[in-house]
Parts: sequence; structure tokens; C-alpha cells
Amino acid sequence: MKRSCSSSGCYFWLMNMNMFLLLLAVKSELTTDFYKSSCPNVSKIVRREVKKALTNEMRMAASLLCLHFHDCFVNGCDGSILLDGGDDGEKSAVPNLNSARGYDVVDTIKSSVESECDGVVSCADILAIAARDSVFLSGGPSWKVLLGRRDGTVSNGTLANEALPAPFDPLDTIISKFANMGLNLTDVVSLSGAHTIGRARCTLFSNRLSNFSGTGAPDTTLDTDMLSDLQSLCPQNGDGNVTTVLDRNSSDLFDNHYFENLLSGKGLLSSDQILFSSDEANSTTKPLVQSYSNDSGLFFGDFSNSMIKMGNINIKTGTDGEIRKNCRVINS
Repeated sequence: MKRSCSSSGCYFWLMNMNMFLLLLAVKSELTTDFYKSSCPNVSKIVRREVKKALTNEMRMAASLLCLHFHDCFVNGCDGSILLDGGDDGEKSAVPNLNSARGYDVVDTIKSSVESECDGVVSCADILAIAARDSVFLSGGPSWKVLLGRRDGTVSNGTLANEALPAPFDPLDTIISKFANMGLNLTDVVSLSGAHTIGRARCTLFSNRLSNFSGTGAPDTTLDTDMLSDLQSLCPQNGDGNVTTVLDRNSSDLFDNHYFENLLSGKGLLSSDQILFSSDEANSTTKPLVQSYSNDSGLFFGDFSNSMIKMGNINIKTGTDGEIRKNCRVINS
């Protein structure tokens, strides 16, 4: 895999990365060795179970990564997306219903961790480690996960509907939703690159295939051959739950091909393609898309930093929250 990084450049990037990690750790109270004494094998256990899950279904890498993202944007990174029950829970929210998946894999990981370290490791930390491992095992970068999060006790579906970026959002709305989480333009573009793996349902992009934004015609930024393929896959009034790959021609490999697609009008979701093709993108996200399309090392470095940064959103530590025994329910 291409990594455009000189030895001296890599050295200084690693130095900056270490300083970044140190500053985050001081600010957030999270540490890379939080379970050194209480559960020293937690990372090995999670890696083992994620590897098994990916062997069964490679798509699960994207699903586990998505769970961490969707968790952090609602009430912070506290495992609240994993809680069952209630019409206003996060699982029932529009961005997650029939889309978020992998809960059973998280259950398996949690069970394995509990067998060795009873009541020690939070579900929120499991999501953070599993997301990192999913990226790495798909060919992407690795990073040191800061740990010590505690689990929340409230799952807020209404907030999920408001806070999570939607495939139909205009670029300024997406940027604003990221900014509300303390994330900047680099975070917007690099984290969008997570769509280099995974699949999406027809219902999430069928708006681009005909009468786009009331024009009476398909989205003109969509590649014509891809448009024809998608119209066949997702006919009007067809099954909206049919899925296709987010990264055409590089579906299971975590690489920078997603950004190459955007340059040729082959982004699947509207929220993908507008990073390059919208008027607002010219002065905001387009230069980053172009840079990442040419430099996988730059993308990998920025993605790793953004994942660490996202993993620190509104965390619970100390006596706040709890360590759930079962990720689906709060402790009784």
C-alpha cells in the first residue's frame, strides 16, 4: 500500500502525534495504559474477536467503525448507542434504524472481556478499540487508543436525529454538526473517508437518481455509468433496503480510493460527493479531498488523529456513568 512519507517526515509526524496524544490524555483523563493492571489483555481479546467477526463478514469492519462514530456524536463516547429499549432510544433513531449493526459482535467481545476481567472494561472503550482494529485489519492505519471511558445510562434518539450528519444534509450543515462536536474541516473530510469501506441502502442515495432536489433530473455530479448501475439496482418504488458498496471498486480495503472516486463523480452518497463537487467545497473541503486522493499517508495520519479526537467527545470518567456488565442494559 502506498505511503508517501519520507523517513524524516515520518519522524516528525510521529513526534507530533505523540505530543498530540499526550495533550489529549492530560485534557481528557484517558490513558493508553488504563487497563494495564486491571485487564492487561483487553486489547488482545478485542482484536481476536474483531478478527473472527471480519473473517465471517468483512463488512463488519465498517459496521463496528460506524457504531463508534454514531455513539460519540450523541451524548459523547459513552456506549449509549448499544442500549436496548424505548421508542426514543438511539437504536430507533432514523440514522441508526436498519443501518447501524454489529451489536451482536459487541456482545461477543464484551462477553469475552468479562470472562477475563469482570466488571472492569466499559462498553464505550470496547467500541473505541474495535473501531481501531476494524480499520487496521482492513488495511488501514493503527493508532494508540486512549482508554478510561465510562458508560452512560441514557440513550437519546431525539438527539441522535438532530446531531448525526445525514446523507441528505448540505455541506454547511455537515460542517456545523462536526463543529458542534469540536471537530474541524480536516476532521470532516478525513472521517468521511471511513466510507472507503462498507455499504449503504438504496434509500440513502435514491434521491440522487431522479428528480434530484426538485430538478426533475438525476444529480448531475454523479458519474453517468454509475448512475445507470444504481438506477437498475434501486428502481423507483423498489426495495429501499437493498445495499451497494460505498467505495466502488475498492469496497473492503481501507485506502484513499474513496477520495479518488469523488474526483470522478463516483461518491455514492450526496454527503460524500458534495465534499468535492459543491460550490461551498471549493473554499472548504475540496482541497483536502484532492490532497488525500494523492497521498494515502496524509489521509491515514489525519484519519488517525481525527479518530483520537472524536473518541474524546464528552467522555465520562471517574465516578460519572458506570461500567456496564451487559452493553444492552444499564446495571440494575
